[in-house]
Amino acid sequence: MTSSPLAGLADQKSQLLASIAALESLEQLREAEPRLIGKRSVLASLQKSLGSLEPEARREAGALLQEARRVVESALEERRALLARDARLRLLEADRLDLGDVVLGALRVPAAVGHPGLVASTQRELEDVFVTMGFNVADGPEVESDWYNFEALNIPPAHPARGLWDTFYVDLGEPETVVLRTHTSPTQIHLMEEAVRSATLPIHSVMPGRCFRRDTPDARHLATFHQIEGLVVDRGITFAHLAGVIETFTRAYFGPDIESRLRPGFFPFTEPSAEFEVTCTICRGGGCRTCSQTGWIELGGCGMLDPAVFDAVGIDGDEWSGFAFGFGIDRCAQMRHEIADMRALIENDTRFLRQFS
Repeated sequence: MTSSPLAGLADQKSQLLASIAALESLEQLREAEPRLIGKRSVLASLQKSLGSLEPEARREAGALLQEARRVVESALEERRALLARDARLRLLEADRLDLGDVVLGALRVPAAVGHPGLVASTQRELEDVFVTMGFNVADGPEVESDWYNFEALNIPPAHPARGLWDTFYVDLGEPETVVLRTHTSPTQIHLMEEAVRSATLPIHSVMPGRCFRRDTPDARHLATFHQIEGLVVDRGITFAHLAGVIETFTRAYFGPDIESRLRPGFFPFTEPSAEFEVTCTICRGGGCRTCSQTGWIELGGCGMLDPAVFDAVGIDGDEWSGFAFGFGIDRCAQMRHEIADMRALIENDTRFLRQFS
């Protein structure tokens, strides 16, 4: 009785796996690969020997051989990936430069530890305040389509309200279809669309982020600035809820001696709309250059969501209602720390920055 040509397959597979595990470099692996799985390998020789078997036995033996080949080839690829990673780490370690001694020795200056900028730390503080009030934090893209930045917010093309935003357009796609977002309000549209798709209404979110407008920098304005937007969509929401959120935030962030007030305003995506102001922290309401002698600083706008916005995202305005608000993070930092001119935030004067470490 003739023995099967695969009688020693298990031992041969074990030997191949041991040989693969012993490879110590990619160069060794490349040299050994033809011997392990190539045309002159043990597996290839066994494959040729199957021709002497009966058809049924050949099928069974072929399946065993193919499984052994799969195991060996998988082990070889895993070893290749591991050796490539080790080679990459060795290369990076060899290229690493420690400049600490060079810089300190050449300049004779003490090492300084950096810290978050004033706007970044203010954003985190604002997020903490709103999270404590029951909001969650969401994010959105800085480059938006015209639809998200304007049209879904009830500002169609050629609408006079577009003049409220000095817009930077991006040279992408059709002319004036892609913009650097002028406010964080487009994130509201993304959130409401996702809530409709996933049936996760209600929404209680704040959305901080960077915005861009063609503003001339002055004591209260920057061309690149930061906003935090708030959105609530739920059943039975009224303007009184909005006023309560604004007042609670003002006292929690600025302190009990700072008051807020709402004045009638206009925003295409809210109705009714209001602008909210807080007591000027520079002059404590007495009037100064920063507040234009009014004693109040405008933080942002707010209002009840317009039905047209609900229609744009597919929310039933008869069942749901909501409000939105948005204000400047830079302006909050300015008021909280009594900074007379907002341009100090972007001048990189270390004497100014060190005050907030």
